[in-house]
Amino acid sequence: MEAFPEQVGSFFEAMELFHEMQLSGVTPNEFTLTGILAACANLVALDQGRWVHFYIKRAKIKMNERLLAGLIDMYAKCGELDSALKVFNEEEILKQTVWPWNAMLSGFAVHGKSKEAIDLFERMKSKHVAPNKVTFVSLLSACSHGSFLDEGKLYFKSMKDFYGIDPEIEHYGCMVDLFGRAGLLNEAEEFISLMPMLPDIVIWSALLAACRIHKDIERAEQIGRIIKELEPKQVGCQVLLANIYCGSGRWTGAKDLRNEIKISGTRKAPGCSSIELNGMFHQFLVGDRSHPETKQIYSFLDDMSIKLKNAGYEAEVGEVLLDIDEEDKETALSIHSEKLAIAFGLMNTPPGTAIRIMKNLRVCLDCHHATKLISKLYDREIIVRDRIRFHHFRGGLCSCKDFW
Repeated sequence: MEAFPEQVGSFFEAMELFHEMQLSGVTPNEFTLTGILAACANLVALDQGRWVHFYIKRAKIKMNERLLAGLIDMYAKCGELDSALKVFNEEEILKQTVWPWNAMLSGFAVHGKSKEAIDLFERMKSKHVAPNKVTFVSLLSACSHGSFLDEGKLYFKSMKDFYGIDPEIEHYGCMVDLFGRAGLLNEAEEFISLMPMLPDIVIWSALLAACRIHKDIERAEQIGRIIKELEPKQVGCQVLLANIYCGSGRWTGAKDLRNEIKISGTRKAPGCSSIELNGMFHQFLVGDRSHPETKQIYSFLDDMSIKLKNAGYEAEVGEVLLDIDEEDKETALSIHSEKLAIAFGLMNTPPGTAIRIMKNLRVCLDCHHATKLISKLYDREIIVRDRIRFHHFRGGLCSCKDFW
């Protein structure tokens, strides 16, 4: 509960209010229902979200643009993109405003469905629905995830030239990410230098992440220094830089940075993963042993680790910044929060059932590698929503194509 206090608290408060209103015979209005749907979306509470949708139909509550957008957003953020699209396509008359379009565009973007997002935007244009700033954040993000470089540059230029919309720092961030993913790190840095506002830590973090993918150590070090000046206590970027060092065999640099983090007293937020099962939430911290089924979970985890190793899995020990031996590093990786949540999900759901997990941090390289193999070994789709995007693991592959 430590990692999601606000989301968890708001979710249960919203659901409690919803149930009290029903017991009192009070029909919730649009604002109450959209708030409840947003709470479900934030915690990937699909079962609860479906129940709210069923209530809207049963109570014959009049649908409007905002409520429709809330339903689309809930399904998309719970990993049910097909359901989101179904709801979107059912309400043609309500798609005269930008809200439902933005919700569907956002859904396509976070799931990495770039071509579908671009097609939807073109369809939106044909319906003469005017886009706004939110529209372009999703559209540019989709272009970035799909490496649609030319399209992204065109859409960014059209904001001001065609729609009269001044790009904000979020749009510039999407473009930096787009250049970075394409390996155009010089262009990304030049683009930052031409921004009409000062770049923030999000902009530099996007470029730092691209340095990790493309193994540009020197540039990563420069960016690390800039980020440290902007936010000295931003430990997440320092950890990412340390991982870049490890990935390049720069163990001394990684160790020095680890010691620097330790001396500064700053701490990275603990990894926390949540999974909904039969309307109940189960949350796991790294190395968590507080769950009632802890003994069974760790026993399953041991069996899963054996299967993984037999399938050729090798732990990404470079992800562990602790000064411990290799075997202990493997153990530390094996008890990451998403692995505990996955084990719990596999134990408690029928074969073939999709498993949905929410992670408060970016999925680490080791867990990403392991989850791909787990999806193949257990013949399951595993959907993980991390801080960056959705990952659909299926048959040993991930929808992000190992670029996140």
